[in-house]
Parts: sequence; C-alpha cells; structure tokens
Amino acid sequence: MAKGDHITVKRMGGLYTHHGIDMGDGTVIHYSGELFNIKDAHVCRSPLEEFCKGKKHAVVKYAPGKARPVKEVIKTAKSFLGERKYNVLFRNCEHFAVGCKTGKWKSKQVERAVKTAIAVTATAAIVVITAAGAYASRRKKG
Repeated sequence: MAKGDHITVKRMGGLYTHHGIDMGDGTVIHYSGELFNIKDAHVCRSPLEEFCKGKKHAVVKYAPGKARPVKEVIKTAKSFLGERKYNVLFRNCEHFAVGCKTGKWKSKQVERAVKTAIAVTATAAIVVITAAGAYASRRKKG
C-alpha cells in the first residue's frame, strides 16, 4: 500500500465494499457513514485501523495511464474534506475514491445493483405477461 492508493475493505460480511484514499501516513480519506446510517455521512480523514474496522484492506489496481499522479490524488481527496453530499447512487465512497484516482466519478457497485434491478424487473415482467397470456388463453377456451 502506498500514498494515494485507492483502498477497499469489505463490510457487512461482504455485502458491500467501503472505499477510501490512503494518505501514506496511516490515515485514509473517505466518505464516513455505514450503509444503513448515512444521515451524517461526510468526507473525513480516519486512522487506517478505524477505516478497516478489524478487516483486511485491499488496494485497487489501475491500468497504466488510467490513474492521476499521486500528488493530484492526494490534493483532490483533501479538497473534499468535510463535504456532506453523500448519495448512495450518485456520490458514495466508491464514487469518491475512483473520482480522486481518475477524475471520473463511477461506482461499479451501483452499476451492478442497477443491472441486477433491471434484470429482476424484466424477469418479473416476463413472468407476469406470460401468466396473463396463459390466463387469457384459458378463459377464451372455457
């Protein structure tokens, strides 16, 4: 792990992953708050141990040329300290960390959740349409 790294730690048994930026001094800048306690979420600087909460952290690897220089990552992370604009879909801890590293606010967790929701909705619609068609067909015959 090095200064400016995007780090993650699994939370709630792997239900989701928390993201932050390593400051290289034993602290991490990240959006505070937990999945079900986001009312007071804000960008803060915490000791690594507090960020990890006893779990192992991992470093997110970026392809060459995809990440900003370390000084820019650190400067960007620090510039957001105190921000209180958390939004689980549009401005969460992953958006923050990826944004600091690349300049693009993205969240793979949100993208996966949206794709899953779309797939579940489409499947439910197909089941309902199929059932309605079968019901209508039986009523015509009977």
